[in-house]
Amino acid sequence: MNTILLIAVLIGVLGVAVLLAALYLTTHRNTGNTEATGALKASEMAIRLSQMTEAQAAQQAQLAQTLQAQERALAKAVDDRLQLLTGKIDATLEKSTKTQKTSLDELKERLVRIDTAQKSLADLSSQVVGLQDILSNKQARGAFGEVQLQDLVESAMPPDTYTFQATIGDGKRADCLLDLPNPPGPMVVDAKFPLEAWRALQGAKSETQKKQAERAFRRDIAVHVKAISEKYIVPGETADAALMFLPSEAVYAELHANFGDSVDAAHRAKVFIVSPTTLWALLNTMRAVMKDVRMKEAASIIQTEVLTMLEDVDRLDKRVGHLEKHFQLAEKDIKDIRTSANRVKRRGDKIHNIQLDDGTEASAVEDTLGEPPLLRGVE
Repeated sequence: MNTILLIAVLIGVLGVAVLLAALYLTTHRNTGNTEATGALKASEMAIRLSQMTEAQAAQQAQLAQTLQAQERALAKAVDDRLQLLTGKIDATLEKSTKTQKTSLDELKERLVRIDTAQKSLADLSSQVVGLQDILSNKQARGAFGEVQLQDLVESAMPPDTYTFQATIGDGKRADCLLDLPNPPGPMVVDAKFPLEAWRALQGAKSETQKKQAERAFRRDIAVHVKAISEKYIVPGETADAALMFLPSEAVYAELHANFGDSVDAAHRAKVFIVSPTTLWALLNTMRAVMKDVRMKEAASIIQTEVLTMLEDVDRLDKRVGHLEKHFQLAEKDIKDIRTSANRVKRRGDKIHNIQLDDGTEASAVEDTLGEPPLLRGVE
């Protein structure tokens, strides 16, 4: 408001200055006129100056009113805009607060999950370390393979088709003996495998170390295959083949990918190398074969029983025939009895119909009945 009044005052001052300048110029131009004319003009100039001053004051008042109205309108518009802006800011802040709260809650949940995952990773790392300790020890590694083999066999085979730690040959113990029908017969599964050379092969850093590890790996495989072939393939007691179980798919893949000659040599020695996956498939195939064999055995038993039952039916048919003959004879006897009874009935009727007088002789009765019974015979 003070700024607007200052502007109005400046405009008034400028107007007065303009009028004074005009008056001064007019006065100097008319210097040669008479003093009467100058006085008259001065009077007129004073009147005009007064009118202009009043008009200027009226304009300043009108301008001040206009500026005040505009100021009030501007203040109202600014106030409305500020209220709208304040409402939007409040809504935005509220929404942002809710979003941040939701984000913080999700962040807390994720942090909890991350903490749980870190604990799980710590447990898993300790378990991996334990597994490495197991695999680094021959006896522990053998026990680990036996446990894995036992789980696979127990989950795939019927209970009466396998034996763990079975004794064969001259007191040799097999990790698992699968009791398969002939052929092929009982088959041994060995769960021990030398992993030292394979681990050396995986840790080889130079080409020389790699070649040395490969030679050692082939040698260990050959020695182990020979031991299985000599110990667990017993003619007349077991099948002519045995299984070498590898508890690691990685070793099995490495063996078949880069050591095909060792695998072929094992096949020639009738020692088949299996991994957990291939052993699972093989055990399921064996179970299907054993089921088929048992079904054939059951079919043979059923066929034998059916033949025996047919013999019993034949004997029953003969006995029914004999009984039928007896019934036929009994029926004939019944008919004969019925005939004799009818004859007796007829004779009784005849006797009943004869009326005897007092003077009737016995000879007349005899003539009526026919021959005496002693002479006719009994029918």
